[in-house]
Amino acid sequence: MELSATIVVYNHWQEALTAAATVLDCTRRHPLTLYLVDNASPDGSGPQLEQAAQGLTTRPGQVVRVICRSRNQGFGAGHNTVLPQLSSQVHFILNPDIQLMEDTLSDLAEWMEAHPDVVMARPGLQFPDGRIQALPLRRCSLRAMVYRQLPMLKFWSKYNDAYLMADADLTQPTEIQFCTGSFSAVRTEDFCAVGGFDEGYFMYVEDADLTQKMMQRGKVYLVPQYTAVHAWHRAAHRQLRPCLWQTRSLLRYFRKWGFRW
Repeated sequence: MELSATIVVYNHWQEALTAAATVLDCTRRHPLTLYLVDNASPDGSGPQLEQAAQGLTTRPGQVVRVICRSRNQGFGAGHNTVLPQLSSQVHFILNPDIQLMEDTLSDLAEWMEAHPDVVMARPGLQFPDGRIQALPLRRCSLRAMVYRQLPMLKFWSKYNDAYLMADADLTQPTEIQFCTGSFSAVRTEDFCAVGGFDEGYFMYVEDADLTQKMMQRGKVYLVPQYTAVHAWHRAAHRQLRPCLWQTRSLLRYFRKWGFRW
C-alpha cells in the first residue's frame, strides 16, 4: 500500500522540518511520498526548507518533495497543490506541529484498509506533555463556536461538550462528523473525487467542510488506539484577524451545510 502526506508550511520552517523527520523515521511498513508545501512564507521558509529537506534521512521507498507556492491562498489551497500528483491509496493531511512517536501512518492506513466503508479517519491526539486533546467531533454549531471564543459564557458549556462528544466513549473507534485538519487520513481516490479542500475558506473550518464532503462518500472515524503529538498553536481566540477569518469561514460553512444553533 502506497502512502502520501502533505505538511503545509507558513513561516517557521524548522517546526515543519522536525515534523517531517518524525514522519519519515516512524513510517516503516509502507512506501511514503511526503510533500512539504511552503505557502509563500514571508520569512523565507521556502528556500530554507528546500535546502534543509535535502538533509532529511529517508528509508527505501520514501520520497520528500518540497513545493514553494508563489501566493498564499489559504490552508486548503496549500494542501490542494499536490492533488494532481497523488497516486497513493491513503493520503495524510498533517500540521507542521505534529510529531509521531510510532508508525501511526501505517497503523491508520491498515485500519482503514480493514474497514473499506471508512473514507476518512484520525488518530487520538495528545499535547506534548501527554494530556489527551479534546477536539471537535460533531458538526459545527453556533453556540459551541461562540463558547469556544468566549468561555466565560458558562451556561453554553453544554453545547461545547456536545461538540466534543463528551457524552461518548472515545476510547474505542467511534464514528464522527468532524475530522480535524491537524491530522487526517483520507482515501486518496475519494479525496480527489470531492476536489480536496474548498479553497473558498482561507483559514479555519475548512476541515469541517471537507469532513462533510467525505461523509457523502463513506464514514469518518476517530481511531484512538493510534496516537500522535500535536502542539496545537491556537490563535483564533487571541488575535482579531484570525477571529475574523474564523467568523467568515463559519458563515460559509453554514450556507453550504445548514445552520445549527
